[in-house]
Amino acid sequence: MAKKRDRRVAPSSDGRKDRVESSHQLAGSASSSNRKLIITFVLFFIVSSAISILVYRLNYAPITDRTDSYVYRRGLVKPDVNYQDILTLTLLHGILRAMNWQKGFNSKFTHLSPIWYDLRSQGTSLIMEGRHNADMGWISDLRMAGDAWVLPRVVLEAFPAELLTKKKQSKAINLIVSECKEMGYDGIVLESWSRWAAYNILHDPKMRNLALQFIKDLGDALHAVTLERKDKKWLQLIYVIGPPHSEKLQVHDFGPKDLRSLSDAVDGFSLMTYDFSGPHNPVLLASKILLGINFYGNDFILSGGPGGGAITGGDYLSLLEKHKPAFRWEKNSAEHLFFYSDDKHNNHAVFYPSLMSISMRLEEARKWGCGISIWEIGQGLDYFYDLL
Repeated sequence: MAKKRDRRVAPSSDGRKDRVESSHQLAGSASSSNRKLIITFVLFFIVSSAISILVYRLNYAPITDRTDSYVYRRGLVKPDVNYQDILTLTLLHGILRAMNWQKGFNSKFTHLSPIWYDLRSQGTSLIMEGRHNADMGWISDLRMAGDAWVLPRVVLEAFPAELLTKKKQSKAINLIVSECKEMGYDGIVLESWSRWAAYNILHDPKMRNLALQFIKDLGDALHAVTLERKDKKWLQLIYVIGPPHSEKLQVHDFGPKDLRSLSDAVDGFSLMTYDFSGPHNPVLLASKILLGINFYGNDFILSGGPGGGAITGGDYLSLLEKHKPAFRWEKNSAEHLFFYSDDKHNNHAVFYPSLMSISMRLEEARKWGCGISIWEIGQGLDYFYDLL
């Protein structure tokens, strides 16, 4: 979503792949009844000829013994893995791919966020593009099956120097709130910080304050709209943020001070921590943070010509079948990797999520009361969901 977007695997336009961006899971105390709030934040791309959909879900659920799941009972969550285990387990879980997604994973996700909208500049005005993408039949089916929240993603593509003027801020907020009310959404997921950073407006204290005020005013406006649906009080706002790139915060970074200033106006922060090669270690922040975890991998060329890049589950399985590699567990980064040589004798190193690497990140999120955010479910392997 927000950070180094080019490093992610984008949704296909050929209508053949189902994708999911993120799944958040937050554990924190909810009441004295030994229940905890499990937040699953999923950006789910259903790529067809008509739509590309991002999915979120938030749910109250009792804490269960994860060691009772299939992958734990079989002793498959371990550093010492081999390619045969992965290929065999993928075949055993193949039936999930044939299932209807909402039925197969309905108990794991609570917020669904279709990737439908952009807010753009048009001459001297602003326009909200994306309603033609909306699939109201799909939304109706989801709500008939459960109580999923529907929060479309809105990307602020408008020129920030214009958008953040008082008049344009009001116009933008009205466009977003009106769209939610007219279409029956439950709120939005907003992506803007990385774009504002790219325009260098966050280096200007005055513009930075205007940017933060816009988010606050939008959150307040959404919260002012009451909902009549079960267990839903008002429209929600999830905001996408990226991690600092160094130990010392830069002026354009979204930091703890910003988080505190927006905490009342924002219902959750999607923190993308995975667009960095090598370690994807968790960042320890507040309970409203939804920690980014990648379900895609990276194929790095160590020698030779150009190539490599992000890979999905299908690419990964093809490499295993062809090269039958030996895996290495990197303790410091808590990741599995393997090496291979291609047909042109270029050496590669491949990092792709494993049950062990995902499990360790989930445990870290539980330990610190964070949520988790997965980019993206369609790029992972089916049995990854046994960990959620």
